[in-house]
Amino acid sequence: MKAEIDGAQIEATQALTLAGDLESLKLARISHLGDRSTIARISQSLGSLDPSLKAPIGKALGEARNQLNELFEKRLAELTLKRDQEVIESERVDVTLPLRRTPKGGIHPLTLIDQEIADIFIGLGYRVMEGPELEAAWLNFDALNIPADHPARTMQDTFFLEPLESNLVLRTHTSPTQIRTMLTQEPPIYVICPGRTFRSDELDATHTPVFSQVEGLVVDQGISMADLKGTLDYFAKKIFGDEVVSRLRPSYFPFTEPSAEVDIFFNGRWIEWGGCGMVNPNVLETCGIDTEKYSGFAFGMGLERTLMVRHQVADIRAIVEGDVRFSRKFGMGGR
Repeated sequence: MKAEIDGAQIEATQALTLAGDLESLKLARISHLGDRSTIARISQSLGSLDPSLKAPIGKALGEARNQLNELFEKRLAELTLKRDQEVIESERVDVTLPLRRTPKGGIHPLTLIDQEIADIFIGLGYRVMEGPELEAAWLNFDALNIPADHPARTMQDTFFLEPLESNLVLRTHTSPTQIRTMLTQEPPIYVICPGRTFRSDELDATHTPVFSQVEGLVVDQGISMADLKGTLDYFAKKIFGDEVVSRLRPSYFPFTEPSAEVDIFFNGRWIEWGGCGMVNPNVLETCGIDTEKYSGFAFGMGLERTLMVRHQVADIRAIVEGDVRFSRKFGMGGR
């Protein structure tokens, strides 16, 4: 039996010594020192031995167990230290590396160009006027000389609120703000009216049902098309650069007479930019302005279109869908 104890001790010593990690050491201890191990079995059989053998076998068994427990504790300390060093190494932080920066928010490109335009016209002495997005149909259409049978008043172009008898619409342009200004202020009037507008268009590369405009209105004595052309030339150069050329192309709008489309020559081609004209006398009279004394001009441009032209954006959806790969170019959402 002494030989069996020695053999069990040798096997246990090898197993504990060769264990490469804490899990292997745990399994070795269970196999060689646990309740089903050879040493445990011999210990359980001591009671059946001859009394003359109990003392020497018990002593040998105790010495073997003590030596193996000491070896286990030693290996446990060694492998615990090894594990802790590996953890420290794997989780080491290089404090000399730059901080991992959280992406910062920023101002949307449409808001940036809106603010830029506001600064341009404030520098010319204009005021910035804003109005509600939910408007009375009278302000959105009738006061602007848009007749009841005009196509823009149909459900195909305009969002009407129910019940229809309320005569409320989501504004199709920011021109109602011009009407509100003329109804509440005496000339001279120099204002721009930025804001969101709504039309029942499908979202595609060049159209969106929700878009932004900036409109300008001037009402004063002696205002002419020459003043309008000079203002638009200045505006275009401020937005697109000194090399840009603008022109007026005859057109029709119910609220201006005469009316024109504004084109710019930019990046080697003519591009339609917006609409303009002299304020129709019917509109001035509706707002209680003396047409014998005052005249005025108005213009309007889409902010999305302005942004697309200036920065050569091919698809309007890039502006409105919130893709950070687009907005980062303008300092929004960058790192």
